[in-house]
Amino acid sequence: MKTSSYPISPPALPQTATAQVLGLSSLVFPEIKAMWRKYFGAEVPTHNRQFLERQLAYKLQEAEFRKIDPALLERNKKKIASLIGIGKLKMRDRDFHPAPGTKFTREYHGKFHEVIAMADGQYNYNGQPYRSLSMIAREITSSRWSGPAFFGLRDNAAKPTKAVKAVKAPTKAATKNGGRQ
Repeated sequence: MKTSSYPISPPALPQTATAQVLGLSSLVFPEIKAMWRKYFGAEVPTHNRQFLERQLAYKLQEAEFRKIDPALLERNKKKIASLIGIGKLKMRDRDFHPAPGTKFTREYHGKFHEVIAMADGQYNYNGQPYRSLSMIAREITSSRWSGPAFFGLRDNAAKPTKAVKAVKAPTKAATKNGGRQ
């Protein structure tokens, strides 16, 4: 008979949200149902396993990221109240910071640029910390840009330029007689 070097089994370490999400497909259906009751406080609304796994995956990630950014829930509540109150969202707050780990990508002059949001509110570009996306956009373009617009976070975001339609220049005869030829 083998004896364990641990008289009592060591406590299990909590799984990360990623590990839990990846493990959903290996759970048996009663475990899925128990997990649903734990996170939603109700019985499963359907027996569609794919639906239940997706909803649980979302809930697991939501719980994990709420730990990282506790202000997220408060910001979302304000946005919801604003949307209900006036029927549309107001402009983005100046103190807006994306969730840590968010990647912003942009191709500019044939070169691919990647920026990662950090937990301290700064951004990492080429291994260097920057205080704002605008500073990074200026570094990339050598001109002043709105960082959120440069990286496509605003409606007036940088879009590929369209081909300009050639306009025929007026002839001398047309300019002499008031535009009539």
